[in-house]
Amino acid sequence: MYNTLLNLHSYWAYLVLLVLIIAAGNALIKTIGSKEYTAIDFRISLFTLIVSHIQLLIGLILYFVSPRFELWSELGGKVMSNSIARLFLVEHPFVNIIAVALITIGYSKHKKKLTSASKLKTIAIFYTIALVLFLSRIPWSTWMG
Repeated sequence: MYNTLLNLHSYWAYLVLLVLIIAAGNALIKTIGSKEYTAIDFRISLFTLIVSHIQLLIGLILYFVSPRFELWSELGGKVMSNSIARLFLVEHPFVNIIAVALITIGYSKHKKKLTSASKLKTIAIFYTIALVLFLSRIPWSTWMG
């Protein structure tokens, strides 16, 4: 079960990153170009919200079934002094939960805006910050290896 979840979490991350790059890039380009908000923009932002929440759910399940989770009891208070354990047990989950929360907040806020410019700007800001956070905490050495 662990390996299946790990593979799913890893491959789903490509989809999340691709969709998030598209959503943030689209909103940034349309904001800068003073373009109108369309139904396609709504669908892109909604799809980004959905795939990021699925990734979060997979990640949370993976977190608790992972053999790395046992490091909490093995290392005790020394988890923070072990860079690998800190990345997998603290930094990666915490920062990515914040990123998904930002996507959720951005999506919710943009729906309440009345003008195209404010809708696109809200998506651009929140989704871009989420993208930067995701990219900052991907365990690149194990993900790409």
